[in-house]
Amino acid sequence: MRIKAIITVLAVLGIASGLFAQKGAPAPSPAAQQQQPTAQQQTQQGNQTQQMASQVTTNQKMKKPEGPVPLSEKDVTKEIKSSPAATVIKDVKDRGVDFDTTPDIEKKLRKAKATDEEIQAVKEAGPKARAQNAKLEMGSGGGAQNIPKEQATTYNAIKTELDPDKAIAECDDFAKNFPDSAALTYVYSFEANAYQQKGDVEKVVDYADKSLKLNGDNLMSLVLSIGLMPQPQYLNNHKAEQEKILQDTQTRANRALELIAKLPKLGTESDEDYQKRLAEIGSQVHGPLGMFHLEMANQSLSGLDKTELGKAEEEFNAAVSKTTHPDPRDYDRLGETYKLDGKTDDAIQAFTRAGELGQGTLIKTYADQQVAELNKLKAAH
Repeated sequence: MRIKAIITVLAVLGIASGLFAQKGAPAPSPAAQQQQPTAQQQTQQGNQTQQMASQVTTNQKMKKPEGPVPLSEKDVTKEIKSSPAATVIKDVKDRGVDFDTTPDIEKKLRKAKATDEEIQAVKEAGPKARAQNAKLEMGSGGGAQNIPKEQATTYNAIKTELDPDKAIAECDDFAKNFPDSAALTYVYSFEANAYQQKGDVEKVVDYADKSLKLNGDNLMSLVLSIGLMPQPQYLNNHKAEQEKILQDTQTRANRALELIAKLPKLGTESDEDYQKRLAEIGSQVHGPLGMFHLEMANQSLSGLDKTELGKAEEEFNAAVSKTTHPDPRDYDRLGETYKLDGKTDDAIQAFTRAGELGQGTLIKTYADQQVAELNKLKAAH
């Protein structure tokens, strides 16, 4: 599900969504891991099982789930023992790993005869490292590249700090000492990202907003904020502002997609790799857009809005298909959308995939419950 997360902020992003967090994917923050019904559904806690909407289409079957599951420590150890180093390194880079390398884990890998190159590949494929790469890609551009020398040491320390508490302290010091710095918009992005790691949804949005007030085209802050704004845990704390928050989400998401499309190629990056990178980053935006349309579908005064539901379906499918590290939360929401649309088989597939990707989290528990409920529903018919 970050994924340092951003939004979820971001896999390529890892999130720094990644972008998200993220979008991830970077490991989701504790608050983001909690899978809840949408904001309107949360007001109907007694209704565990919603009446399935009638089937409205037959030609919108779910795309086959894409994106490999990140390797576990056990998977990596087994492959190190049985495969050439080049194969291990390729698999680790292609799939990523679902753990960060600690001294104890490194000791175990070396005991399995891992080479220095394999150890380095594993380190770079972990959630925090992926998020860090995403953070550097999205948060260090523009005017921050030419900041005065006296600011550079602190700024560079912020960019490379993985501990969220240290990053927050460094960001606060930077803002206090250099309140007029052109890099402050990026510093606030990094602070928002650090709060996402800590699961503080309100602070993530607050600092992303501070960043965007200084530079409305700060891509990292756009992705960080839209990753959380349409989520129930944020909307339910701002009931009087829900309509504005949802519209701001759509506006920011559309602007983020425009900016992503204009990102320059990196060095000798091939056209194919360039397009893959843009798709990875873009996946962190499609998930929040899916949440926007899902909320709009539920808030229709005339009942479930099937047009908005269809748009949500499209966005969630884009979110999971455009990345090699899909966020289990996007599959979970896709399952919820299919369920509302009466597409029981597709919902089961999506929830099953969410559970596979969300091993060890509340996502797994929730997704398994949904699969069991939907299978009972099928059997009853």
